[in-house]
Amino acid sequence: MQNVFVKKPYTFVPPIQSDFVATWLVRLGLFRKSLKRDHGIINHECRNLDLLRESMKQGHGIMLTPNHPRTSDPVVMGFVARETPCLFYAMASWHLFNQGAMRRLLLRIAGAFSVNREGLDRKAIDEAVNVLVEAKRPLLIFPEGTTSRTNDRLMSLMDGPSFIARTAAKKREAEGKKVVVHPVGLRYLFEGDLERSCHSVLSDIEQKLTWKPNTKMPLIDRVVKVGSALLTLKELQYGINTMEGQTIRQRQTNLVNCLLHPLEEQWLGSKRSDGIAIRIKNLRMKIFPEMSKPETSEDERRQRWQMLEDTYLAQQVDCYPERYITEFRSNDRILETIEKFEEDLTDRCRVHRPMKVIIDVDQAIEVSSKRERGATVDPLMQKIRERLEAKLGDLQKESRMYQA
Repeated sequence: MQNVFVKKPYTFVPPIQSDFVATWLVRLGLFRKSLKRDHGIINHECRNLDLLRESMKQGHGIMLTPNHPRTSDPVVMGFVARETPCLFYAMASWHLFNQGAMRRLLLRIAGAFSVNREGLDRKAIDEAVNVLVEAKRPLLIFPEGTTSRTNDRLMSLMDGPSFIARTAAKKREAEGKKVVVHPVGLRYLFEGDLERSCHSVLSDIEQKLTWKPNTKMPLIDRVVKVGSALLTLKELQYGINTMEGQTIRQRQTNLVNCLLHPLEEQWLGSKRSDGIAIRIKNLRMKIFPEMSKPETSEDERRQRWQMLEDTYLAQQVDCYPERYITEFRSNDRILETIEKFEEDLTDRCRVHRPMKVIIDVDQAIEVSSKRERGATVDPLMQKIRERLEAKLGDLQKESRMYQA
């Protein structure tokens, strides 16, 4: 399990509100070296930045809501900052601020402030609202809440961005000013040798499974076979009997429910059927906070840590859409899938080069200060989702299709 939990009491980390250093960091473009080294991103293309510039010209409070397929997403938004040009404030998970003093400083200079994903963080919410009300910089929030690891699909969107935007809109409304949301489509394109990249990863995984590398098997069949084997191993680990004729999605659902239902009954009082991301967030808000308290015994910490590992596995399982590489055989979907295999097995993923990222800004959505009571789905989040799905659908067409 990747180190996304910090075993000490949460304390809010504010951004450094100095434009001078942040402006020079953006102008120097040092983030590009990090993207090339750590993520293999060589090329980029920003689209429709004029839409963002117009909202800035009008003096609107601006929220940017990109999809979140990769850990490089916050860094690639540096291209938007450089070419618009503008600076951002960004809401970032607290664990990122606990990966060394230099990283913490750079995040703060870049305008990032912490949010406690495992609890209600009033300070982070207030900071985000103030950013929109003051409208000095756009506010960057990833509404999926975590990386989906799936470029063509969205996870469930959190309601937090809508609450923040509406609260700010109400405050700005008294002055005759607006808050708008710009969805942003992020699309990664692999421009390298797919066969070569996939072969090295799949061969390593097959050897871990005690198989001989299936180098003669068609690539997509090979990926499907490895994925089925990895799922079967987890089913065996948790004692799940697979029924004949079950689809991969049914097997995934059974595994996720096997992991989450006991925890939901213990911590929430009943089994839940919401989106996986929301279910996991609700559980982590109950399980995690007590772990940092000195009165919690080591045995209790170990038990809770195992519970968190189960939620992490459920999140991983949900990142594999059914028929993802068979219904649309793009190089990008195939590479994403083998990257997830490797990351889920080792918590690391080798860098595949070269990659290109497209950052496509969508038209502004004006935020109403009024909440539609009784609505089953938040109207603003629904609009954001629809815009993002449409944007990703268009960007998907730019993927190279796999040629066997």
